Amino acid sequence: MGHKIFLILIIIGLPLSIAGSLLGWPSLLMFAIYCLTIIALASFMGRATESLAIITGPRIGGLLNATFGNAVELIISIFSLKAGLIGIVLASLTGSVIGNLLLVTGASFFVGGLKYKRQKFNVFDARHNAGLMTFGVLIAFIIPEVFAGEIEADKQMVLSAGISIILILLYIAALFFKLVTHRGVYSRQDDGQAFGEEEEVPEWGKWQAIIVLALSTFAVAYVSENLVHTFETVGEQLGWTELFIGVIIVAIVGNAAEHASAIIFAVKNKLDVSVEIAVGSTLQVAMFVAPVLVLVSFLFEKQMPLVFTLPELVAMALSVLLMIVITNDGESNWFEGLTLLAAYVLMGLGFYLI
Repeated sequence: MGHKIFLILIIIGLPLSIAGSLLGWPSLLMFAIYCLTIIALASFMGRATESLAIITGPRIGGLLNATFGNAVELIISIFSLKAGLIGIVLASLTGSVIGNLLLVTGASFFVGGLKYKRQKFNVFDARHNAGLMTFGVLIAFIIPEVFAGEIEADKQMVLSAGISIILILLYIAALFFKLVTHRGVYSRQDDGQAFGEEEEVPEWGKWQAIIVLALSTFAVAYVSENLVHTFETVGEQLGWTELFIGVIIVAIVGNAAEHASAIIFAVKNKLDVSVEIAVGSTLQVAMFVAPVLVLVSFLFEKQMPLVFTLPELVAMALSVLLMIVITNDGESNWFEGLTLLAAYVLMGLGFYLI
């Protein structure tokens, strides 16, 4: 049923997106149309990626998930960089981190906990990811902020570029570690819920999945470019700041398909997959998407240093710490989910009022 709704949204949304951009329809209306269309397209990108992951096996499948997991947000951010909206890009990265760790994980724990009193996930995986999150967010993101006030703007970009390259290399090494050299150690065979074994038969064949993925990515690129041009007007009409648009709106739209999938897996008592989606996406953002955007910004007139505002840094750091504390035992319940959701609401309120 959900797939049919997304298909209808695409069939209606794409023509309206094209017509509205050509005819100059009101920005607020177009903002809503663009967001719904991107969410629907993202669902098809996710289904195509999952099919390819099953066909190619766990190693290449893991790389595909890493590459396309945050493709929508990456595309939106690149067009935002092109438009010089550095604040929105950095805010959307912040929103992805706190959204995945607090909103997605919290909703998964809460909804799953309402059906099952106690749910378990791979504690060794959780502890491994905790170290990566600590490095990717608490260390790599804070260092540029510490030195930003002491060095000139051009040197800030040199520092940001250096950190970005290190993050990308470490992320590639982490994938190699988890998918190749230590694949057996971090598999979920102990509880019969291996990530690559959730669905043995792919929904689509190889070439069908590739075609769907290519067409969806092209459509998302077109709609995203138009979406970026509505941010300023929508912000003025609704009283939203760039920070709020990036942290809440762009982050939710860019990761909507992943959010829904994580909750569905939690309801099916496959919490390992839910945690993998939420934490894996966070690591992608911190160690791949953000560094790539820093390096891509050199192609545009206005470069983006990896320097966040103090509220953004504090929000991300606290989200990582709370996530580590709650997931360190490898078990969850609805109250822990509610705690994560409460933290997200508090932070969202703060960003709205700034």
